[in-house]
Amino acid sequence: SSDVCSSDLVPLRVHGRYSRAEVMAAFSVLDKARDPGGVPRNHREGVLWHEPSQCDLLFVTLNKSEALFSPTTRYRDLALGPSLFHWESQSVTTAASPTGQRYIHHEARGSRVLLFVREHRREGGRSGGVTEPFRCLGFARYEGHEGERPMAFRWRLEVPIPAAWLPAVAWHGLLPGNTWRWRCEVGRSSPRQGQTG
Repeated sequence: SSDVCSSDLVPLRVHGRYSRAEVMAAFSVLDKARDPGGVPRNHREGVLWHEPSQCDLLFVTLNKSEALFSPTTRYRDLALGPSLFHWESQSVTTAASPTGQRYIHHEARGSRVLLFVREHRREGGRSGGVTEPFRCLGFARYEGHEGERPMAFRWRLEVPIPAAWLPAVAWHGLLPGNTWRWRCEVGRSSPRQGQTG
């Protein structure tokens, strides 16, 4: 079915809402706090390479408050349209690095990219509130990137974001000094053309 993430190890529905723990359980990943062989350290910054399923898991929080995120993790992430998502890598990632190369060439290498997005770290953006779950946006394909440290990627979603939720995931990443220039087309928006790998 087109609305199911169909990896052998991933019983997750596209646009379903999941806590980080539920996603980890779906991928049979252990919690590092409970098992030293569990979740890698860089997962704390929202990325996880899952070797058994050959899948990169990207966890995105759109509204990044200064109180909850350090300057090196307040990335500019946002939907550019129903099927296009702008995402910034970790601040140390370069195009020549193994991670950068895996992102760029994931289709040729047979790996996949799976996006999970939420508006706030806490429900309603309230400090001390309940942790907000992520919405699974499904698998995405590399479309282009520019820059390094971090790399700014454009991912093409296999399943479009529902129109009702699109305003919540678009534009949050626009910060002062953002260098993207926008062009609007019928039914989609995209940034200026950059590197394509």
